[in-house]
Amino acid sequence: MAMSTHSAHSSHSTSSQSGSWSTRRIATTALLCALSFVLTFVEFPIFPPAPWLMYDPSGIVAFVAALAFGPSTGAVAVVLPWVLKTLFSFNPWGHLMAIVAGVALCVPAALVARRVQGPRGLALGMALGAVCSLVACVIGNIIVTPLYTAVSVTDVIAMIVPVLLPFNAIKIALNCVVTVLVSKPVAQIVSR
Repeated sequence: MAMSTHSAHSSHSTSSQSGSWSTRRIATTALLCALSFVLTFVEFPIFPPAPWLMYDPSGIVAFVAALAFGPSTGAVAVVLPWVLKTLFSFNPWGHLMAIVAGVALCVPAALVARRVQGPRGLALGMALGAVCSLVACVIGNIIVTPLYTAVSVTDVIAMIVPVLLPFNAIKIALNCVVTVLVSKPVAQIVSR
């Protein structure tokens, strides 16, 4: 199910054959980025064995943006809020990890959903995005975590199966399920 809601013939189309950004698409993207930014501050634990790992729902907004308006809009809705959050909460490594995880999930999913129409395309896209995001999270943690914590690479590798994979799998599943639930109503709202 590709989430594009406007035809290319509309003068205020949010998507077009050439991929250009109309005024309406820019405004909608700005609103989505603002919502995503606010949601970066809504953090809570979702994996009791690792309560220091926090989930925030900002990825859902970026995922909806990617499916509704294309992968580039989704990428902007991932990157911009986390870059802005760095001004309020200086945690560049954590924010970088959030960006990598978000882009790795929503961009491949949106690309597949645009090529393969319908629920099958959405399911395939989400499966590919989930795998890409899981791999990116594990590799990112192995590289980045030792840079800003006292945890060694060996310790991070030891946490992959008991901590990193389940936490990130839960996070990705939440993002996918909620995105499926809200994307159609959102697409109907923005198409008005």
